[in-house]
Amino acid sequence: MRDLTIGGRKFKNRFFLGTGKFASSETMKAALEASETELVTTALTRVHEGDAAHDDILKVIDRDKVVAMLNTSGARNADEAVRIAKIALAAGFKWIKLEIHPDARYLLPDPVETLKAVEECAKLGMVVLPYINADPVLARKCEEAGAAAVMPLGSPIGSNRGIRTRDMIEIIVEQSHVPVVVDAGIGLPSHAAEAIELGADAVLANTAVAAAADPVKMAEAFKLAVRAAELGIKAGPAAQRATASATSPMDIFNV
Repeated sequence: MRDLTIGGRKFKNRFFLGTGKFASSETMKAALEASETELVTTALTRVHEGDAAHDDILKVIDRDKVVAMLNTSGARNADEAVRIAKIALAAGFKWIKLEIHPDARYLLPDPVETLKAVEECAKLGMVVLPYINADPVLARKCEEAGAAAVMPLGSPIGSNRGIRTRDMIEIIVEQSHVPVVVDAGIGLPSHAAEAIELGADAVLANTAVAAAADPVKMAEAFKLAVRAAELGIKAGPAAQRATASATSPMDIFNV
């Protein structure tokens, strides 16, 4: 399994965490610590100054250890996404997760506008991670346009349905020369493990952790699931077979 490097930064932990939907900043901080994540994503509106800093993501993470990646959630087209990205860049945030979803019901990403935004943000020198449909052709075009990684969805955002795009993610992993981060729809630690077993380089979850009855325990569960899958791959899984293979001798009674 290849080392995980995005934008020139090496990551040991392949579990990334979103910061929306937590009941409180205290719970979010505890979940982030339990996950031991090295990358969090947050909307620009979560980064505050002055008296509003009680909800400031910068107050609950150590940016020397954790990358804070702003996202363009709410953008309906490339122009709006790039405008948010420029604000983020001016505020000192080089990493940007592009989210462009004009459809409020399913929040599916707009492939045409997303590709445009990737091109523009890459020209700005940003570390660009686009949230995309599990489309191998689009993933390749985003890579060619300068994306530092691609983030295909497992299923619609916040649906907790797991990986419904398995076949397409396998193709993206096979063809990609940049890291593949499965994002959206991950509802259980087992879903995250499945993504790693499919060959994804990392997994990002938010709702599954933040909306859990105990977000801190769930964050730890995701961390352990991802590590278990990674260790299993490194251990070299036994080959799959079409037929049974006895684990004990079958001829002990042949006397």
